[in-house]
Amino acid sequence: MKLKFAAIALIPLAMVFVLRATVPIHAQDKSVWDGIYTHEQSERGKQLYSDACASCHGPELTGGEMAPPLVGGDFQADWNGLSVGDLFERIRISMPQNAPGSLSGQQNADILAFLLEANKFPTGTTELPKEAMILKGIKFESKKSGN
Repeated sequence: MKLKFAAIALIPLAMVFVLRATVPIHAQDKSVWDGIYTHEQSERGKQLYSDACASCHGPELTGGEMAPPLVGGDFQADWNGLSVGDLFERIRISMPQNAPGSLSGQQNADILAFLLEANKFPTGTTELPKEAMILKGIKFESKKSGN
């Protein structure tokens, strides 16, 4: 009986290791400063933002009466130390406010790429993935490490 209980107790621990293993090794050391999206992806996100987000967050991403700004020091401070996956999940689950969860994973990734470019994080040669688990391995750092 004790052995059966011990085996059952280890299942959650094993799941953590399996889930952690699904994050590619190369993503675990990346940050928003590593060119994690492309300019083309950001351009797609810009159009999506205009259609789905600007009515609340403003055309310049500076916020509105009921929505916070998505650019600048306060926005970056709010997400500093979290992962890009955390921000992706916030967008995926709660936005747009009038139809949460209505955008595809790719559309959310494109909008996130636009937010990153609007916040002056560098572009790269690979698109931001649409998989939250991969994005969880990318750090959101408001300042580049070492600065």
